[in-house]
Amino acid sequence: MKAFVTAVALATGLCASIAAVEARELRLAPGGPPTHPAHTPLYSTLAEELPKETDGALTGTILGTEVVNIGGMKGALQSSVAEVGNVLPLYYPGDLPNSALVGDLAFLGRDPHVMGAAMTEYVATCDECQAEFARMGGVFAGAGSSDVYVLLTTVPVRNKADLQALRLRSGGAPFARWAEYVGAVPANVPVSDTFETMSQGVIDGTMGSVSDLTAYRLVDLARYVVELPLGTYHATSNFTVNTDTWRSLSAQERRGFMRAANKANVAFTQNWGFERPDEARQAAREAGLEFIEPDEELVELTEAFVEDDLEAAVGIAESQYGIADAEAKISRFQELVEKWTGIVEDAGHDPAAIAAAIQADVWDKIDYESYGM
Repeated sequence: MKAFVTAVALATGLCASIAAVEARELRLAPGGPPTHPAHTPLYSTLAEELPKETDGALTGTILGTEVVNIGGMKGALQSSVAEVGNVLPLYYPGDLPNSALVGDLAFLGRDPHVMGAAMTEYVATCDECQAEFARMGGVFAGAGSSDVYVLLTTVPVRNKADLQALRLRSGGAPFARWAEYVGAVPANVPVSDTFETMSQGVIDGTMGSVSDLTAYRLVDLARYVVELPLGTYHATSNFTVNTDTWRSLSAQERRGFMRAANKANVAFTQNWGFERPDEARQAAREAGLEFIEPDEELVELTEAFVEDDLEAAVGIAESQYGIADAEAKISRFQELVEKWTGIVEDAGHDPAAIAAAIQADVWDKIDYESYGM
């Protein structure tokens, strides 16, 4: 009997050891520091959910920015330094023109959850987008969105005159076009370099999330928060999986990965779009920053830009991105924004309900034998 018990114990231990050996640890690259929502909760949630959603088959270890930063993400994925990475399509419009196209529609953004869901469904169901990711060597696994961008500046901006020749960091083409439209000077500066360039006086401010005040310590430099709605940054591929890594996973593991990624994407949008901005505004008030409501003329000028830019986006897509049917694609994205506006409102902006809706409407309809292959 004792021998039997010993044999059972050994067998159980052996099975546990085999299971442990079989667990696949993925190298995860958020491209941002722990203080940024791209790290926590985006990648920290993925790392937490992966073993739960894959019955322990997949785990993850998060790489720091000293290994992979946001600017080097494409190369890190292609070289397999990272197996899952945070890719921003507006950084690579030549590689991902169809994804960049809808990212160019930033100024449509008025609700972060709506824009994250619309971007997710658009790219996941867009054949051209999928082909572009495949050529780049990645698989799209969902998007998220920032809060509605504002101006964070070292000088006050109350009207159009205050913007003339003001040097502002731009996170992408649509924000650069707005800056030029109103008379400011856009500067193509990675968000991670905002503090340094602002502290050196290279720029006078940034078009960005108010949470950048705390994520990148801009609360120590900025003096004004200008509450001018500048749309959302939703041109994200939060989890871009190296193609070889994706192909090495079973269909069941891919499905579990997407369930984990979907939860993380919504947690990210809830945090970046709502929670962190509230915390950052409180920190700004405590630091003595002034909140400015711009005059009506500047608000109306920005609204006019949105209308003009929608028309211009077609020409830009055709001339710069080589997309022949840009008007139809823009219309489709607008329809998705309208669709998800209704879904998010019906969900009462509850993150769990929104994640469930995205899972049911998008990821549960994917064929995991063929997706990304």
